[in-house]
Amino acid sequence: MPEFERLDPAQPWVKLTTTAADWKNADPKLLATMLGQLHLIRAFEESVLELASEGLVHGPAHSSIGQEGGAVGSIVGMRSADAINGSHRGHHQFLAKAITHVTGGSLDLAALVTPELQNVLQRTLAEILGLAQGFCRGRGGSMHLQWFEAGALGTNAIVGGGVPLAAGNAWAQKHAATSDFTMTYFGDGAVNIGSVLETMNLAAAWKLPVGFFIENNLYAVSTHVGEATAETRLSARGLGFGIPSWQVDGMDPLAVYLATQLAEDVMRSGGGPAVIEAEVYRFFHQNGPYPGSAFGYRSKEEEASWRARDPLTRVANEMQALGLLDADEVDAVRKQAQEAMRAATSELLEDDPDAAGKRRIIASLWPDSSFVDVGLRGDASELEGARVLEPLDYDGEVESVRFVDAVANVMGRRMENDDRIVVLGEDVHRLSGGTNGATKGLSASYPDRVLGTPISENAFAGLGGGLALDGRYRPVVEFMYPDFLWVAADQVFNQIGKARHMFGGENPVPLVLRTKVAMGSGYGSQHLMDPAGIFATSPGWRIVAPSTAADYIGLMNTALELKDPVLVIEHVDLYGQKHDVPAGDLDYQLPFGKAAVRREGSDVTVISYLSMVGHSVEAAEVSGIDAEVIDLRWLDRASIDWDTIGTSIKKTNNVLIVEQGAQGTSYGGWLADEIQRRFFDWLDQPIERVTGSEASPSISKVLERAAIARTEEVVAGLERVREGWGGN
Repeated sequence: MPEFERLDPAQPWVKLTTTAADWKNADPKLLATMLGQLHLIRAFEESVLELASEGLVHGPAHSSIGQEGGAVGSIVGMRSADAINGSHRGHHQFLAKAITHVTGGSLDLAALVTPELQNVLQRTLAEILGLAQGFCRGRGGSMHLQWFEAGALGTNAIVGGGVPLAAGNAWAQKHAATSDFTMTYFGDGAVNIGSVLETMNLAAAWKLPVGFFIENNLYAVSTHVGEATAETRLSARGLGFGIPSWQVDGMDPLAVYLATQLAEDVMRSGGGPAVIEAEVYRFFHQNGPYPGSAFGYRSKEEEASWRARDPLTRVANEMQALGLLDADEVDAVRKQAQEAMRAATSELLEDDPDAAGKRRIIASLWPDSSFVDVGLRGDASELEGARVLEPLDYDGEVESVRFVDAVANVMGRRMENDDRIVVLGEDVHRLSGGTNGATKGLSASYPDRVLGTPISENAFAGLGGGLALDGRYRPVVEFMYPDFLWVAADQVFNQIGKARHMFGGENPVPLVLRTKVAMGSGYGSQHLMDPAGIFATSPGWRIVAPSTAADYIGLMNTALELKDPVLVIEHVDLYGQKHDVPAGDLDYQLPFGKAAVRREGSDVTVISYLSMVGHSVEAAEVSGIDAEVIDLRWLDRASIDWDTIGTSIKKTNNVLIVEQGAQGTSYGGWLADEIQRRFFDWLDQPIERVTGSEASPSISKVLERAAIARTEEVVAGLERVREGWGGN
């Protein structure tokens, strides 16, 4: 017979329940503050549902009524420097954090609403209504609430999407030598999502002070937790990652508070993350003013049993039993909260003169429509005063370096001069500089700022996003291959790319994402894409694509100075090439948004980037066609050099766009459309394009070559242009 040995979790897993003694020993001021916050949040949510029923809330109204105890109990003891983020159902968490911030964590039940607190209620309601005075200037609405001053990092419409960002904030807190922590809130529907589980693993491995607060309300819309997972005690998720975990009755705010205090002790002391599962219940459906029973997925009896455990009633009854207040005083708290919401609403609405008995939003409070695109990116004013060098005009001393060494050298220089820069990605700390040597020497010099990550692109990309939003650090995230961005697409596009604009257009997102195009290396369909086209058609990102080592130095320095997310695309074909660079100079920036003319000509304007610039110059020489070759350098919509492109087109009247990769995700499709819109009257024929095939490159050497473009394909493209103008 085999021998068996019981294996126990590495960290404790505990269910916490309060006793009468806990309530007796609780600070009366704490209980009063909890009761006041509970009533303020309840009155706020009731007002939101009332407005939604009148058709005044554009979009969803995800009510937190019934779940207030989890938010209040966990947040009431936090500092303003502690941080939270949450999901689409996040009004209660945002309000608890904002109220705690403006009141110092203490409420007077006899005079519940201060002017500062009234302002919080009004601005939060304004945001949900989409009005300019909202915390995100009306852009966030119900699902995107952010107030950095209060430590509210932003609620999130993507289930589980904010969790990796919270880890980034926690990394910044830890490495800035604070004892602050970050709590990230999500529901039972998110516990099976990869971004959540990846982040739990990363946070535990790196001992980050981040709390994973699971609001288990039993239903992901209408799907019961028992249908979604075999282990319905959701705090068990923490055990698999070595995270201490607590399960608590979320309808008991004091129990939540006590569990949070225990979790705080772990996080503030350097013990790493914690998990709290609060069993709560939303009294209404996923969205709107009707109960779940109205949609048939739960019974009225179940709802009644949970309503009997209302956290507002629980706290009031316990305080009355202790003689801390009476029923009339509880009613007075309720009335003050309701009056505060009536006052907030009256500042935002007016009677509708065209519909008797109805209200409308005061027209002057809407954002101006001209604000629609403001803040997609910053204005690049941070580059003012920088030392700019144009390698094409440089006539000083040069030295010959390999492209990949320039990549490592300029990053080393910046890390030497700027201790905010943090490099993270898979194997960046090993193999003498990662898989290609691009981070060579960095780990030895800066071991605390070169972070080799688990294979978890969702987690570490989002962690980088959280670091950037925090502002104390400048993350440089490496994706080993650009195809891996699809694994982290939510973090890259929905979170990092949209964050500045979505939350009001003011908060910088200074992040650099490095990756390499590896076409021709034999790595096949899932490693060899060119990401330029995907990023160029996604909001928020700037894109640089250097074709020379000297350009790389200047573009990386510029990217690291910008307060926007910047994709830096490299190419493996360039890594081994030696290029001349200014001798001993790693500190210059390239002119912002300036393309380079690599070959002057009069017959056709050839536009390209990365390694295809060299192929285009070569093709022009062998074809006998007098092509002008433009190296874009900057590829994004906001930074592209239309002046240089336009000047060339007005001279040649013909355009050939050259890129190496597959047709479907190509950059040239967008570029061709924009060129014909801007310069149609100057074109003598349709824009020609050189791309790879429709298929992604294959492993087979022959099929891979057939799938990508190089010099021969550019020559063929030039011949098509010549045929178009009737040349010979």
